[in-house]
Amino acid sequence: MNSIKITCVIVDDEPMALNLVESYVEKTPFLTLKKKCSNAIEAMEFIKSEPVDLLFLDIQMPDLTGIEFSKMLPENTRVIFTTAFDQYALEGIKVEALDYLLKPFDYAEFLAAANKANKWFSLVKEKQQKIVSSKKEFLFVKSEYKQLRIKLTDVLYFEGLKDYIKIWLKDNPKPILTLMSLKSLQKELPETQFMRVHRSFIVSLKNIEEIERSQIIINKQRITVSEQYKPKFLAFVNNNSLT
Repeated sequence: MNSIKITCVIVDDEPMALNLVESYVEKTPFLTLKKKCSNAIEAMEFIKSEPVDLLFLDIQMPDLTGIEFSKMLPENTRVIFTTAFDQYALEGIKVEALDYLLKPFDYAEFLAAANKANKWFSLVKEKQQKIVSSKKEFLFVKSEYKQLRIKLTDVLYFEGLKDYIKIWLKDNPKPILTLMSLKSLQKELPETQFMRVHRSFIVSLKNIEEIERSQIIINKQRITVSEQYKPKFLAFVNNNSLT
């Protein structure tokens, strides 16, 4: 799971409850408290100027209830309800709360709810990174004291040689040599366009010409798909097969 920081606000009209949740937040490394508020109106004004990821939100409060407030929040702000009344659980589900803590709750219960939030935000971040990566069109690589701009559509495959990589391009008989590992390169490549098929090779999926048994043929080069990477590669082939 990605290491992330989740910004949060605590909203509760009971000072003791505010202080208790604050102490729990301070114990939790991935949570960063931005403000504690005694009512939803105060929290609303704060979030307008400084959006946060997560609210620990009491439900029964004067003027504006936690349920009503949760319906006004920005799409990316999520809620964990904290309440002494269990009859609101269904309402919590309807507004897509990440969890529902019934008072009095201890730190173990709080941490379990916070971990749900951590998992949710980690998955969102991972999805966003994949979307950004899938739109990537080029890389800059250092070769012979220069920074070369490599169009990803021109890449046939990457070949790893210890601490170096050979970048084989269309219409270029000689590869570009750069100091990098395949492992670090793989993190920079769009998963929809490139796949590691061997400890020494990452291939451009769109440039595969033939597959013969356990070998990929790209530009007359035969690249063996090793056992470690075969299941993922076969899944790709099956998902794109007409038969």
